[in-house]
Amino acid sequence: MSGGTEPAVPDMEPQLRPVSPSGIEVPTSVGPEAVQPASIGAAGEYPFTRGIFPDGYQGRLWTIRQYSGFGTAEESNERYKFLLEKGQTGLSVALDLPTQCGLDPVHPMARPEIGKVGVSLSNLSEAEILFKGLDLSKISTSFTINGTAAIVYAMYLAVADKQNVPRSKLTGTIQNDILKEYVARGTWIFPVRPSMRLIADSILYSNDVSPRFNPISIAGAHVRDAGATAAEEMAYTLANGLAYVDELRSRGGDVEKFAKRLSFFFYVHMDFFDEIAKFRAGRRLWARLMKERYGVQDPKAQHFRFGVVCGGSSLVAPQPYNNVVRVAVETMAAVLGGAQSIFTCAFDEAFQIPTESSAELAVRTQQIIAFESGIGRTVDPLGGSYFLEQHTDRMEQQITQVMGEIDAYGGVIRAIEDGWIQLRLAERGLERKLDTDSGRNVIVGQNHFKKVDEEIKVGEVFTLDPTVAQRALEKYQRVLDTRRQSEVDRSLARLSAAAAKDNENIMPYLVECCHAYATVGEMVTRLKEQWGEFKEPVNL
Repeated sequence: MSGGTEPAVPDMEPQLRPVSPSGIEVPTSVGPEAVQPASIGAAGEYPFTRGIFPDGYQGRLWTIRQYSGFGTAEESNERYKFLLEKGQTGLSVALDLPTQCGLDPVHPMARPEIGKVGVSLSNLSEAEILFKGLDLSKISTSFTINGTAAIVYAMYLAVADKQNVPRSKLTGTIQNDILKEYVARGTWIFPVRPSMRLIADSILYSNDVSPRFNPISIAGAHVRDAGATAAEEMAYTLANGLAYVDELRSRGGDVEKFAKRLSFFFYVHMDFFDEIAKFRAGRRLWARLMKERYGVQDPKAQHFRFGVVCGGSSLVAPQPYNNVVRVAVETMAAVLGGAQSIFTCAFDEAFQIPTESSAELAVRTQQIIAFESGIGRTVDPLGGSYFLEQHTDRMEQQITQVMGEIDAYGGVIRAIEDGWIQLRLAERGLERKLDTDSGRNVIVGQNHFKKVDEEIKVGEVFTLDPTVAQRALEKYQRVLDTRRQSEVDRSLARLSAAAAKDNENIMPYLVECCHAYATVGEMVTRLKEQWGEFKEPVNL
């Protein structure tokens, strides 16, 4: 670090506040009277407070993933093989903004962003390169994609077809959660209601053709990074989940069947007990909702299965090696909370695409916790803790209160269309920023325990190949020049006709378009012609 000989900034010693970031009072001491055994139960039994499996991680370790993808498919394929060699047990595909927003590389708005925050994936040819040499029947693949999730899922099915891998053997997850895009990220395309139809189509189709694949990961992660507390993150996520269940039931879906493939996705932040309590409370709340609201009897359809990212906005650029500690603490919270899949951010992810060495360290963090720490040997090792059980109960009360406010407003769809949730989230984000700027929210190295004129300095710097955009454009043009245009035109026309019918499942037509090498932008354009585009509420 430059300026290493300069004295530390004489800031005031921060104080431990008697309240968690979720606003839950934290007593100095908690006794046995806080524990309500009836609400805890046994691991693997309803309401699953202690976990959905009786043998926990002894039966099956969580899936170790590393969120990765950049440049073109060739670079990302090479990185995936590197991570798998280092012990990663599943892929987590990051896609660039043009792919997320349904724009082909030639679009003027796309060109500056090609390959920047993920891999460029504009057509089946790129997907074939991305998964070249990888056996999709043996690898679990997660895609962080929403607005174009159905198209990317169709592309994945087409790749499996090309590799002669039975669709029934595919495992993994596609995020496919558009509701949180409207409130937290902004990579929406279509209005809310046709988007809900598209998601229902993909889930119902997946239940039939790829029954081991999770066609949705209902995500609170981005809501959390945008400012929500742990309790609000869980409340908004469960409310979105219920909206999807209602949509699927209105389409004739069997909740006992499709609920088995619903999954969830969260960020883990730094308050250890808030995070563990959030997962335990969410798990039993979801089980109760499935059983009491929808009459679900199959325990597997009551399961709250979730993956997490340890990192996100809790990582900061100043004193970047502190992030190694943050990710380790968050990973321990994820394990103690019972996650089924864990992504660990690299310490340098706050300011660049991770290098190979930082990505390897992130994987090693999970492996050390899994095989050296011992915390995964028994189910819910903190279960029964006076404080944790009280904190879980209070977390559940907060989650239930927020969900009640959403219901009172008229439900999550109306709240999003009116901008009500967006406004609440913006207010929370401002509160968090003000608390950070004032030092009330302590971040070591950023607003406390920092040095004068400190600069960010790390051993390795990732540099994106400056030829990425040009190479992507050249490959895109080769696809246009070599595909059979008559097949493309026919498949796109069939897609348009299906989109115009409310009761037609779109997925078979998207798969057909992918096989014809129609591009993401071409498919999105046809759907926009039928459905229009989402417009932000004016009160925002």
